Amino acid sequence: MTLREALLRGRRRPRLAGVGSPTSYRGDGYEFVELRAYVPGDDVRRVDWAATARAGALQTRVVLEDVALTLASIVDDSASMHVGRARPLRLAAHEAEAAWLGAGVADDRRIAVAADGITPAAIARSAPAVLADAASRRRGRPFDLAGTLRAARAALPRGTALLAIGDWFELDDAYDGQLAEFGTRFDCTALIARDPWYDELPLHGLVRIRGAEGGGIRAYVGRRERTAFHRAVRVREADLLARFARANWRTGILHEADGRASLAAAFGLRSLG
Repeated sequence: MTLREALLRGRRRPRLAGVGSPTSYRGDGYEFVELRAYVPGDDVRRVDWAATARAGALQTRVVLEDVALTLASIVDDSASMHVGRARPLRLAAHEAEAAWLGAGVADDRRIAVAADGITPAAIARSAPAVLADAASRRRGRPFDLAGTLRAARAALPRGTALLAIGDWFELDDAYDGQLAEFGTRFDCTALIARDPWYDELPLHGLVRIRGAEGGGIRAYVGRRERTAFHRAVRVREADLLARFARANWRTGILHEADGRASLAAAFGLRSLG
């Protein structure tokens, strides 16, 4: 299965009735996928009455339809995404973003979102062209999470397949309402950048620690400190995954080594082909 097919199969649709379809239909052709229980907002024309009679409850036919998608991306390009053990996390993020926008076909729209708006994305544009425009917008500017989410909320049509990638250090509890709104409005996927020192903090003794986005301290790092760090990064990652899941987002981990594989794993795919 391709990434685009996984999106069309509706593994994560907007949760509430009346928020619109994640796709805009361009034809009547479809491939039957499965039967499932009816949920409010389903097209009543897809109710399978024979299956409903057998089950004693409304059953909906799920189909893989002939559709055009809107694919949008948000990438955190802050200084903390420029760190890594073997290479910067941002390179893996851009690999995943390119694969996401590259999954579109001729009639799909591809949109890169920044705090000052969206990159103009004509239907036929290629992913590399979209990313080049987005990179020129972001170059030299700090990542503005609040502004970027506002731009996405204002500009993206309902049902957009949205991929957001970052380490999410700015994402405090005040954002939970926005995440939930996005989870009902769009088909959202979040990739959480794994801390480069998730497995081991390679510091010993008295060291100077400099923050990726400024500031620094001198500190002693021993076994107790490494154990505390080890626990803290795992708790933080698990908390982020849970918060996005509660908001109806599909989630995955961005691994420094391979952005494409990280994106595939979020969809339960072995590869993106």
